Amino acid sequence: MSLPHQYIDRLSGAVRTEKLFGDRLVRMVYSPLREHAPWLFKAFTGARMSSLLAWFNYDAALATRVLGNERFLAACGVDFDECLDPPEFLDTARKVFERKIRYWECRPLAGERDMVVSPADARVLIGSFARQQRLFLKEKLFSFDELLGDRLQWRQTFADGDFAVFRLTPDKYHYNHVPVSGEVVDVYEIDGSYHSCNPAAIVRLVTPFSKNRRVVTVIDSDVPGGSGVGKVAMVEVVALMIGEIVQCYSEERYDDPQPLQPGMFLRAGQPKSLYRPGSSTDVLIFEPGRIDFAADLQTNQSRSGVASRFVSGFGKPLVETEVQVRSLIASGRS
Repeated sequence: MSLPHQYIDRLSGAVRTEKLFGDRLVRMVYSPLREHAPWLFKAFTGARMSSLLAWFNYDAALATRVLGNERFLAACGVDFDECLDPPEFLDTARKVFERKIRYWECRPLAGERDMVVSPADARVLIGSFARQQRLFLKEKLFSFDELLGDRLQWRQTFADGDFAVFRLTPDKYHYNHVPVSGEVVDVYEIDGSYHSCNPAAIVRLVTPFSKNRRVVTVIDSDVPGGSGVGKVAMVEVVALMIGEIVQCYSEERYDDPQPLQPGMFLRAGQPKSLYRPGSSTDVLIFEPGRIDFAADLQTNQSRSGVASRFVSGFGKPLVETEVQVRSLIASGRS
């Protein structure tokens, strides 16, 4: 019997048990398969297989019949009152996954200038590279140097900084939003594989986050109109069934989406990008000494009595908190 994975709902403070979509398949791919059939493991985590799995699970008519649209929507907990499109439009899993919401009404923005807001509806863990250059589960989760690629400048800028890892599950709203206001100083893609961000896969696989394909955006918030919390690196990590990350910044709602370029000014809380179907992960990295994480996130992470797949691997309680996009994650340090 697999270990249940639980997290804390930030709004209610209640402990919830996560429904692990495709958990049996993920556990099969990421356990004996990797050790005993590496060629098959490689095929499963390549771009072609990732795209095929996405097509079957999210686009194929057969998949829609197998899932049962109403049952799938119920399992996802989709709140139709939040959605821009009417329920009858959400007739495939892909449309559900890529849905737009009235975030300006149902996800209020933390209002102070020196705030960092959540980039997604997600489950978050926080920490500091000053205390650990690598995060350990059963094996290495990711290396700081590998995560940012070969940009020596950003390795130096963010060395010993704080980080927050946001894990999006397949049922979530999958637009990413800008965590701080500021100017884009760099944006680049790092090639890699397509590994799952299911907790079972993270615990079993060596460096999944640092080996997956990802997009890094560095934002300077110490500019006029910025959030004033220093430079912030936002790393968007692809996962199994994620074919791409579409950069689509919108200054107003979802209107006139634009690709990111250095020199662009981004406003906190606005849509930045869209993950294609699957589970996905955002990592925010901060300059050292510039932010303090919200007190409830720190308290929740060490809470006892919560069954987390992350606990045994790290050797100490590490409990995720479910947060809403545009909600307060950290404040600037005075």
